Amino acid sequence: MVRTYVSRLRKLFEPERRPGRPSGLLVSVGDGYALRNDRISSDLAEFEEALTQAERCRVVGDTTGAVRLLRTVQTAGGGAPLAGVPGPYAESARTELTERRLGALELRLSMELELGRHEAAVPELLALRTAHPLRESVVELLLTALYRCGRQAEALEAYASTRRLLVDELGIEPGPSLRAVHARLLAADPALAGPTLIAPAPDTHTRDSPGAAPPPEPEASLPSRRPGAVSPAQLPADLPLFTGRRAELDTLAALLPEGDGPPGTPVIGVIDGMAGTGKTTLAVHWAHRVAHRFPDGSLYVNLRGYDPQGSRMLPGSAIEMFLVALGMTPQTVPEELDAQSALYRSILADRRFLIVLDNARDAEQVRPLLPGTPGSLVIVTSRRRLGGLVAGHGAHPLTTGLLSPEESRELLDRRLGRARVDAEPEAVAAITELCARLPLALAIVAARTAHRPGFRLADVAQELRDHHGSLDAFVGDDAGTDARAVFSWSYHALSPEAAGLFRRLALHPGPDITTAAATALTGAPRREVRALLSELTGASLLNEHAPGRFVFHDLLRAYAAELAEAEDGESARGATLLRMHDHFLRTAHNASSVLGPFREPIALPPSTTGSEPLRFNDRAQATSWLRTERYVLSAIVEHAAAHGYDEHAWRTAAALDVYFNRLGFWHDLLKINSVALEAARKLGDPLGQAYSLCGLGVAHSQLDHAEPASRCLARALDLFRDAGDPFGQARAHRALAYLANRTDRRPAALDHYAQARALLRAEGDRNGEAGVLNEVAWTWILIGDHAKALDCCREGLALHEEMDDPYGAASTQDTLGYAYHHLGRYAEAIEHFERSVSLFALIGDRYLEADVLRHLSDARRATGDREAAREALRSALALLEELGHPEAEEVASALREPDTDEPVAPKGR
Repeated sequence: MVRTYVSRLRKLFEPERRPGRPSGLLVSVGDGYALRNDRISSDLAEFEEALTQAERCRVVGDTTGAVRLLRTVQTAGGGAPLAGVPGPYAESARTELTERRLGALELRLSMELELGRHEAAVPELLALRTAHPLRESVVELLLTALYRCGRQAEALEAYASTRRLLVDELGIEPGPSLRAVHARLLAADPALAGPTLIAPAPDTHTRDSPGAAPPPEPEASLPSRRPGAVSPAQLPADLPLFTGRRAELDTLAALLPEGDGPPGTPVIGVIDGMAGTGKTTLAVHWAHRVAHRFPDGSLYVNLRGYDPQGSRMLPGSAIEMFLVALGMTPQTVPEELDAQSALYRSILADRRFLIVLDNARDAEQVRPLLPGTPGSLVIVTSRRRLGGLVAGHGAHPLTTGLLSPEESRELLDRRLGRARVDAEPEAVAAITELCARLPLALAIVAARTAHRPGFRLADVAQELRDHHGSLDAFVGDDAGTDARAVFSWSYHALSPEAAGLFRRLALHPGPDITTAAATALTGAPRREVRALLSELTGASLLNEHAPGRFVFHDLLRAYAAELAEAEDGESARGATLLRMHDHFLRTAHNASSVLGPFREPIALPPSTTGSEPLRFNDRAQATSWLRTERYVLSAIVEHAAAHGYDEHAWRTAAALDVYFNRLGFWHDLLKINSVALEAARKLGDPLGQAYSLCGLGVAHSQLDHAEPASRCLARALDLFRDAGDPFGQARAHRALAYLANRTDRRPAALDHYAQARALLRAEGDRNGEAGVLNEVAWTWILIGDHAKALDCCREGLALHEEMDDPYGAASTQDTLGYAYHHLGRYAEAIEHFERSVSLFALIGDRYLEADVLRHLSDARRATGDREAAREALRSALALLEELGHPEAEEVASALREPDTDEPVAPKGR
C-alpha cells in the first residue's frame, strides 16, 4: 500500500518525470522513503521563516526590520488555511494556523506602536477588532493606539463596548490585562503615551537606490527618559569597607558595552555561590558603580528565596512592589501574574533600568521579573546556579567562591587596622582559614575583635579552634570550609539576655522587626530590650537597616532558629509566640480604634500574657504604624492561622480592615481575610466567620468582583443575624449597599441603607446612623437627585455635631460640597469643602485632607480661579508625598497638565 501511495504522489507532484527516472522529491532511502524539503516551497514555510527572522531582528533591537519582514507575508490572509482539506486533523491544524496568523498580525501591530506609528495602525486595528470583537489582545492595542492619537474618548468607548459584548455574550468581565490598560488610560499614565514617531522604511530599498538611506535605529530615536516618568532609586547602601573581588568586578564590567550608551539587548547577570560569600554585597557594590548608565532608575528586591520561615516572595508580590515604585497605585495593579508581568514589561519597554533581584530561589521566581525589551540590566543573586536563565534567556553566570588569602587579609586589614594585622601574621592566616575565607564569617569575627582591642589575634584564633563546629549551610569539600564556629563564638560571647533575644527573634515571621515587637517577644522592659538589640547589632548578628527596624541575614536567622529549637522548650516558644500575637492584635485594635473612634468595637478577650501593645495619640501616629508594619501584619495574620492562634488571626484581620480599605490595599485585605475565614471556621466561631466574610466582601467589591462579593456579604449577614449582632448586621447592610452602588443598583442600595439605619437607630447608635445618612446622600448624588442628597447631609451633619464627631462631620461636609458642585452652586461647594479640609487637618487625617483638597481644586477651577485650584492641588500633593501615598504621582501629573477654561466636576469616590 505504501508503494502504491508513493507512486501516486510522485505522479501528482512530478507529472513531467519520465518513467524509470528517479524521483527528485520522494526519494528511496533503505526500505523507506524520504521527502526532500529543499525542493518544496510553501507559504507556511515562508511564514515561519519570516517569523523567525523577525524575532531575531527584535532581539537585537531592529524593530523596524522585524516589521518589514512581517509585512512580506500576508498575515491577515484572505481565506482559511488548508481550505478544502477534510478531516478532524485538518480542522485542528486550521484552527492552530489561524491563531498563529492572528498572533503574527498582532505582533506586527504592537511593534508598529513601539515605533510610534499609531496613526497608521488604527485603521488596521479597527478592522481587526470588527473581525474578532471578543479578542481582548486586539482591543488592548486599539486602546493604546487611539490614546496616542489623542482620541481618548473613542478609546474609552471601545473599552465600554467590548466590556458590554463580553458580559452579554459570555457573561464575563474583561481580563486583568485589558482592565489594566483601561486603568492606565483613565489615569493618563505617562508610560502609555509611547515613543516618538519613527517613520517606516520602504518595503523595498537597496543600497544603490537613489536617495535611499538605511532604516533609523529605534533606540536612537527614543528619548532616554520619558517625560513625567517615575525614576526609582531603590539600591541599598553600598558597603564602605568593600574589599577584593577584582576578578569578579572585571567579569561583571565585561557585560556592558564600551561607552555610556545602554546595552543593545537586555543583559542578565546571575551571581551564584554558597551562602555568605557576599553575593549581595558584590551585586550592590557593582550596581552603584554602573547606576549612572541607567537614567530611568534602579529597582531592588530581596526575593527571600531561602527564608527559613518559608515566606519567600512570590513573583507577583515583587512585581506589585515594582509597579508601585514606578508610579502605579496599588488598586490598579492586576491580580493575575501574567497580567502583572505584561504590564511591568510594558512600563519598562524602551527604558533603561538597573534591576537587582536578590536572593532568588529558582529561575521560575525570576522569569516574570525580567524585562522584555533591550536597554535594561538585570543582576540576579542566588545560592543556586540558575541554569534555566542561562539556557533560556542567555544570562551570564558568575560564581562567587571564597576570598583568596590575600583578599581575606585585606578584609581584616581594613577592619582591624594594618598595624594590628601586621603584628600577628600567623594568627591572621589561622583566622582566615578557620573562617574558611567566607566574607560573612570574616566580617563577624572582625567586628567582634575590633571591639576588643586588647585581645591578641592568636587568642581569637584559638577560641575559633576550641569552638569548632559545623553549620549545614556552609558545608564544603573539607573541614576548612565549616564556619559554624564563627556564629557559635559570637553567640556565646553574648550576655544571657541578648542570647535569649537572638533566639526569640527567629520566631518572628515578618521581613523585619521593630523594637516594640522585640519587646513583646521577650516580655522585658523596652529600655532593656533596646540595650540588647544594640549588643546584637554591635556583634554583627543583627542589622538595623532603618531606625528602630532590625533584620537578620538569612543565614543568621537559620542559625538562631536552630538554637531556639535546641535550647528553648516547646512551652517557652509557645509563650513567646502568644506574647507576639497578643502584641500585634492589640496594637492593631488600638490603631483601628483611633482611625474609627465612633465605629462599633469588636470586643477583645482578656490578655493572659501581659504584652504591652502600642497606643496612639492621634490618627497620624496610628496611620504611620500601620503603613510601616503593613507587610509584617500580613505575615502575622498568616503565621497565626498556620500555628494554631486562630482567634488572633481573624481578630487581627478584622482590626486592619479600616486602614487597608481606606488606602486601597485591597489585595492585602483579600489575602488576610481569606486566611482569617479559615481560622474562624477551624474554631467553629460564627462571629469570626461573619467578620471575615464581611472583610472579604468589601475587598471583592473594591476589586469589582461582584458575584463573590455578593455571596460573601450575604453569608456574613446571615451569620450576624443568627448571632443576634445588630451592629454586625448594619455593617453587612452598608457593605451590600456599597456593592449595589458599584453595580448601578441604586434602589437596592437605598433599601440596604434603610435597614442599616433602622438597626443602628434601634441600638441608639446615633453616630452610626449619621454615617449611613452620609452614604445615602452619596447614593442620591449618583441618582442625580441632589436636593435629597442635601437633605440627608444636613440631617446627618446635625447628628455628627450633636455627638461631637469631627470625622463624621468632615466627611459629611465633603459630601455637601460635592452635591452643591453638581448643582452649579460653586461658592457654597467651596465653603463646605474648606470646612471639611479644616476638620480633617484638625483630626490629623492627612490622606482624607488631601482627598478633599482635590475636590476643592475642582470647585475653584469651575469658578475660573485657576491659580487657587492649583494651590489646592499643590497642598494635596505635599500631604500625599508626606504619606508616601501612590496617589501623589496622579496629583503631580494633574499639576503638569495645562489649565483649561472648562468647568469640571470633582472626581467620585
